[in-house]
Amino acid sequence: MHVLLIEDDALVASGIQAGLAVADCVVDHVDTLAAARMAMPSVSSDVVILDLGLPDGDGMDLLEEWRSANITTPVLILTARDAVPDRVAGLQGGADDYLLKPFDLDELVARLHALLRRAAGRPRTLIEHGTLCLDPLARQVSVAGQPVCLKRRELVLLETFLQAPGSVLSADQLKDRLYGMGGDVESNALNVHIHHLRRKFGSGVIETVRGLGYRLGKPDAIVAPDAPLGTAR
Repeated sequence: MHVLLIEDDALVASGIQAGLAVADCVVDHVDTLAAARMAMPSVSSDVVILDLGLPDGDGMDLLEEWRSANITTPVLILTARDAVPDRVAGLQGGADDYLLKPFDLDELVARLHALLRRAAGRPRTLIEHGTLCLDPLARQVSVAGQPVCLKRRELVLLETFLQAPGSVLSADQLKDRLYGMGGDVESNALNVHIHHLRRKFGSGVIETVRGLGYRLGKPDAIVAPDAPLGTAR
């Protein structure tokens, strides 16, 4: 999951980034409305965490701008504004969820996954593609009931494809999901991760769309592992 975090408190932002990293999320952090306006079109985030009290304005103004422009990325407001009218205004203004500070990191992660599940129209957290099953919260993957060992970025990459079945994702989009906007990426890093997924799930799990990028293969292209494997971080 790629998260755009808009938070001006450096300590809070650092804690969120560390907590989400443990949950295998990639986080890009900005601390002003101006920086958020620049970041949104440059990186395809799965979800936004939005603080309301920012140095250069109110986060609600930004949210209303995005919704007026038909930007539908799920937004979770994270704020200390605990009055009922504030919560009602946030939800009516286009937020998909509203969480008060202080908060529990496990709850934040669960809420983010719930937002993605609802946005994708899935009735439950598990993501299934043929015999392949991914539990985003437990960070576990299996094929035909057999657990498969994936490294962190392999897991992030697989989840990115599973969240967008049928969509062609460019190399730049995938690199953003894996490393964030400021990530230092080796030229062949993406190809290496795709190679590893193909080795573990069959060559057809990820299709190359020449000149455009990559997309998730058909469900019947998934190949079960020869032997059960443990889950790794």
